[in-house]
Amino acid sequence: MASGELFLIDLEKIIRDKAGDKAKFVPGFLISWLKRIIHQNEVNEFLAQTKDLVGVPFLDECVKYLDMELHVKGLENLPKDGRLCTFVSNHPLGGADGVAMGKILGHEYEGKIKYLVNDLLMNLHGLAPLCIPINKTGKQSRDFPRMVEAGFTSDNHILMFPAGLCSRKTDGVVKDIPWTKTFITKSVETHRDVVPIHFSGQNSDFFYNLANVCKRLGIKFNIAMLFLVDEMYKNRHKPFEVSIGEPISWQTFDKSKSPAQWAQYVQDIVYEL
Repeated sequence: MASGELFLIDLEKIIRDKAGDKAKFVPGFLISWLKRIIHQNEVNEFLAQTKDLVGVPFLDECVKYLDMELHVKGLENLPKDGRLCTFVSNHPLGGADGVAMGKILGHEYEGKIKYLVNDLLMNLHGLAPLCIPINKTGKQSRDFPRMVEAGFTSDNHILMFPAGLCSRKTDGVVKDIPWTKTFITKSVETHRDVVPIHFSGQNSDFFYNLANVCKRLGIKFNIAMLFLVDEMYKNRHKPFEVSIGEPISWQTFDKSKSPAQWAQYVQDIVYEL
């Protein structure tokens, strides 16, 4: 995509690019259904309206568009002494929560934040300046450590969702899968304190049931991900609570526990907020 070119979702082009000659065998009704599920027309209309916005102003407009009512507790816990931090949160919604967190932290730190995100989001012109792209399964997999290093050695605060996926429902409880240890090891290495954040909310029962069925069937492709935009629209006009905990000094994460155990320790703190 050329620099400055507006990115719009074109499902038919995506299918042609991915399926090649086989694209002609994809039924028209399936394409129409998928367009509705990903809200292609509505999303493209929003992207066209916000084409001149980047960074935090773009996030502001996203929150306004989604009509998210954010109730933030613990703003006094955000360090203001110049030290760089790693902000970690649960990931209940899989999209809107990230947008809201970026807006909150972006205003507190004058836009000096970076997301570690899937590289697909880099296509969003307004979000790209805030992102360090991560794609652990595609062509960039060998660059994953380099991109993480670039984020943690930058002069920006880091915002991460250590679960990697949005929350799942197990035995009636919506919760992240176990967090990965990267935020622990890199925060210690770069002397960043860790700030735990809890975001309220959940997706629909349909979403969780679909994710659980795919898991039981051993389907590796994340089919539930296709419905995340639809879930975002279902969560419009709702209130959410954001609870910011006290910073945890990087020196806390010593050899008494493994990095994975420390990651679980922080995850437990988040769910106690």
